[in-house]
Amino acid sequence: MLIGQDPNRWKRFMVSFVLFLIVAGMVMSNSMILQALDSVFQALLAPNPNHTPNATYHIMVVVSFLGSPKMALVWMLIITFFLWGFKYKVPALWAWLTLIVGDLLDEIVKYLAKRDRPLQHPTGDHGYSFPSGHVMGTFLVAAVLFLIVVPLIKNAAVRVVCQLLLIMAVFLVAVSRIYLYAHYPFDTVGAMLLAYAWLQISETLYLTFANDIKRRWRKTANSKL
Repeated sequence: MLIGQDPNRWKRFMVSFVLFLIVAGMVMSNSMILQALDSVFQALLAPNPNHTPNATYHIMVVVSFLGSPKMALVWMLIITFFLWGFKYKVPALWAWLTLIVGDLLDEIVKYLAKRDRPLQHPTGDHGYSFPSGHVMGTFLVAAVLFLIVVPLIKNAAVRVVCQLLLIMAVFLVAVSRIYLYAHYPFDTVGAMLLAYAWLQISETLYLTFANDIKRRWRKTANSKL
């Protein structure tokens, strides 16, 4: 299987989920500590509160667009199309389910936390701020590529480069959202923690049900796992 057994998976889930709950609790209680940390990091990463249209601003707008929830759906559609075509049908279904459920979790937490966006946020951004949907979706798309697509590359050096690029992509999307004042820094941190915690559960579900899906559904009978 592309996703293997790992006795430490639940440990990683517990650590990431507990950290997420701590951050979410601080957000929902309007913690002064969290607000101070957000202000410090935002001052470092978002020096353009007036959205002056310089080169950096335009780059961040493009990065933010490419990492948007709608684009995450497009990227995942492309990924699952090729996975299905190359007989990785069950992994394709798993990848799609991982993103859809992740987006749903993001919306549920947004509704519960009800954190307003920064005052300088662009008028095009709507809804609550915590956690970042852009970062959540980008993280899960990158994770699917990291876990399922990159391991299929035979050249070890190319695999490492691809892994580094995926990590950089998530980081850049997070920075772009902070730079554009669409989110506070810990909105992006919370999104990464929630996405990582959900990913551990999703991997476990794959290991539990992949063989049954392949055996019981005719369209996936020839699927590689």
